[in-house]
Amino acid sequence: MYFAALLARTEDGWEASDTELDDVETLSDLADLAREASPDEDTVLVLIEQEDAWFGVVRVDGEEDPRIYVSDAAAAARSSYGEILLTDELLGREPGDDGDDLDALDLDGTEDGESDDDEDEDGGGGSDAAAGSGEAVPHGPVGDAEVLDDLGVSEKELRSMSGDAVGEIAEALGALDVLETVR
Repeated sequence: MYFAALLARTEDGWEASDTELDDVETLSDLADLAREASPDEDTVLVLIEQEDAWFGVVRVDGEEDPRIYVSDAAAAARSSYGEILLTDELLGREPGDDGDDLDALDLDGTEDGESDDDEDEDGGGGSDAAAGSGEAVPHGPVGDAEVLDDLGVSEKELRSMSGDAVGEIAEALGALDVLETVR
């Protein structure tokens, strides 16, 4: 089970809104959604949590590039919402590194529908390549662990959070009450 919320900082404090991520396919879509929540280009936090498995924080300050922190990249990689956050840049890969996966495939012509006993083996080779790319995602946190420093949540505190991390973050920001209204 997932929970996602937007916390927008305003002159009057934090405003919370729950958000539906079904139409969000990319980090850019998510950043646009966050920017829509704050017409004055104030700080907006997108908090995403999957039941005790992982959580993510995306911070959008006006038109600046989003800053991202994910508590467990390997767990998030198994989630459609987590995949949105795990960009090549966040994982320390060059954009387009997916080409390595193509190099690992054994393309001997049987993939064009030729009937051959080797076809099953080729399928297995493709799966191994996909599994290999999944292993490139590190276990543990990735991203900007200082994403909330200036808001009162230190890197150390962020890295030590588990369980209801979204609630802990909201509490540290003084926004727990507004977050609970959308939970």
